[in-house]
Amino acid sequence: MKRHLISAADLTRDDALLVLDTAAELEKVAGRSIKKLPTLRGRTVVNLFFEDSTRTRISFEAAAKRLSADVINFSAKGSSVSKGESLKDTALTLEAMGADGVVVRHGASGAPHRLAGWVQGSVVNAGDGTHEHPTQALLDAFTMRKRLGDLEGRRVTIVGDVLHSRVARSNVLLLGTLGADVTVVAPPTLLPVAINTWPCQVSYDLDAVLPKSDVIMMLRVQQERMNAAYFPTVREYSRRYGLDGERMAALPDHAIVMHPGPMNRGVEIAAEVADSVRSTIVEQVANGVSARMAVLYLLLGGSEPAIGTEVAE
Repeated sequence: MKRHLISAADLTRDDALLVLDTAAELEKVAGRSIKKLPTLRGRTVVNLFFEDSTRTRISFEAAAKRLSADVINFSAKGSSVSKGESLKDTALTLEAMGADGVVVRHGASGAPHRLAGWVQGSVVNAGDGTHEHPTQALLDAFTMRKRLGDLEGRRVTIVGDVLHSRVARSNVLLLGTLGADVTVVAPPTLLPVAINTWPCQVSYDLDAVLPKSDVIMMLRVQQERMNAAYFPTVREYSRRYGLDGERMAALPDHAIVMHPGPMNRGVEIAAEVADSVRSTIVEQVANGVSARMAVLYLLLGGSEPAIGTEVAE
């Protein structure tokens, strides 16, 4: 793997499979009475979050601590950033503290890329603007592989607010690398201008693609990022692009339902679907820790998946 993980495009097929195989080994730690490995003892991981996050920040913190790393949580609120300190000055402060790895979430697309040029340690993108969120794509692929096996040729449908979704972009890139056939479904107003350059197919009709989908991933409508009327009403959006019980029944028997969270129940996904046996939403949260452990291990600890002896009881 490269020294940083900024984009899902940074991962070759071999890199992605290495992360997924490593995550499968590290997942065994969760079943032990002591959920810790000594792999990153003496290493320092900084969680640098300029945007609010609960799920992702806690997931990275749990992953680093289970690998015995020292963790520093840095929130922009109440820090020097709120006093006007620049990203570069913050980076130089982290560098002076000897951070081996920096996990960064930022509202500006490209911020992790800039940060990677200013620090010696590895940078992991935990979400930048509307650009990418590569570890979310890795945990999603890990979840799919556990439920469905090899992803080669699997048909994955991503539905909803693709325009504002960093999760969608990272998933399209990673799943394409792993050989899956990806289709995005959304109203034309919620698709990026350059969607024709993405390695995926585009559809505006959710009902037409449901019977052919192995995985259906519902995206949150990100109203906090919307500065215009992208659809007439929430009710209209839900009627055309929401996943309810009737639409779930149109899926093949083996198909699974995913959502990166947090969910808008009753908008893009009905409560009965979110809580059904087909839903992997809770599994995705648990798998996120294993996938992020694998990323931190490979970036900060070593490049070979020779961890079986450490994981074993």
